[in-house]
Amino acid sequence: MKLALFGATGSIGSRILDEALARGHDVVAIARDPARLPAREGFAAVAGDITAPATYRPAIEGIDAVVVSVSPRGGTTGAQLVALARDLQDLPADAAKRLFWVGGAGSLEVAPGVRAVDTPDFPAEYRAEALALAEVLDTLRGSDAGPDWTFVSPSFVIAPGERTGRYRLGGDAPLFDADGNSRISNEDFAVALLDRIEKDDARRRRITVGY
Repeated sequence: MKLALFGATGSIGSRILDEALARGHDVVAIARDPARLPAREGFAAVAGDITAPATYRPAIEGIDAVVVSVSPRGGTTGAQLVALARDLQDLPADAAKRLFWVGGAGSLEVAPGVRAVDTPDFPAEYRAEALALAEVLDTLRGSDAGPDWTFVSPSFVIAPGERTGRYRLGGDAPLFDADGNSRISNEDFAVALLDRIEKDDARRRRITVGY
């Protein structure tokens, strides 16, 4: 498959890139500074800014799937991500076929209709980011246009670790392991996301990944 990836230099995005290339997919990374991404077989990096559709749209024409792994931090705002979601939902029919968005865990429901981000114990330092990504999810859910999307939320704890190839899938509620922890490694999150791209089994819905 031909994939376009926003956020290839990030902690999760770099694992998605590695996993995609290991599976033999062709990947074009769209980055503000493509020089940060060294050349690899099956991979190309092009300059593009999420705030300027004219800079990235040529790179996603005819792509099988677009993957967005960008957080509202480091100079990127939540409003910019929402605008990107709206633009990608406005793509013409001959552009990208599928859209996969790496979302946050804050919008997961800890009780029916109750998001984690809205609870008193949610960490204040992550609240703005969680609300921004929740707005992206609402934006995708509110549109019938554009490529079919999948919003992939990690568990509450996601960090670099081991690639085991083992994971479980959920929906709008968080997943917990036998010890009561909600966690997934960056590497296994990437495995789960690439599996969804290849199996095409989660159209127009949010899923979550955990052990």
